[in-house]
Amino acid sequence: MESNIVQVHDRYYKPFIKEDDIQKEVSRLAGEKNTDLAGKDPIFLGIHNGAIMFASDQYKQLRFPCQITFLKLASYSGTESTGSVKQLIGINRDLKDRVVVVLEDIVDTGVTLETIIRQLRGYEPEEIRVATFLHKPDATVKEVKLDYVGMEIPNDFILGYGLDYNGYGRNFREIYQLVEDKGK
Repeated sequence: MESNIVQVHDRYYKPFIKEDDIQKEVSRLAGEKNTDLAGKDPIFLGIHNGAIMFASDQYKQLRFPCQITFLKLASYSGTESTGSVKQLIGINRDLKDRVVVVLEDIVDTGVTLETIIRQLRGYEPEEIRVATFLHKPDATVKEVKLDYVGMEIPNDFILGYGLDYNGYGRNFREIYQLVEDKGK
C-alpha cells in the first residue's frame, strides 16, 4: 500500500488536493470578495463544522470591515447525505438589511444550502451570497446560485480541510479521496 494513503476508521483515502492548491484557491476567492464586497459591511456565515478551515482562511485575507458568525447544521451520516437538515445552533446576529455571505466547505446535493437560504430569507437580509470551497455538480439535486466557487470536483467521497468521516479527518491540511480498494 502507498505510504501516502491514510486510514480513517475502516476506510482508506489517497491524496486528492494538495495544501498549496487549496491555499491558492482560498486566496483567489478572497481576492474576488475583496473586490466585490468592499464597502458593503457584509456578515459572513460559516457553516459548522465543515467550513471552519475555509472560513478561517478566507476571513484572514479579507481587507475590509466585516463580521463572521457560525451556524451549525447536520445533514451527513458516515459517507452519505441523509437528505434532511437539522438546525443545531441558530443565528445570533441581526441580519436585517445586511449582505450575508454563506461560507460552505462543499456543495453537493444542494439540500443543505437550499434550507439555509430559505431560513436566512426570514431574517430579511439585503442580499444573500454563497461561497463554497468545493462543488460537486454531478451530485446536485437542488439548484442554488453559487456566487464564489473554489473547485468543481467529481462526486466522490472526500475528507480533510474541514471535511470528515464520522467526525474524523477534518484536521488534515490536504483533501483526500476515498479508495475503494485498499491496495490502490
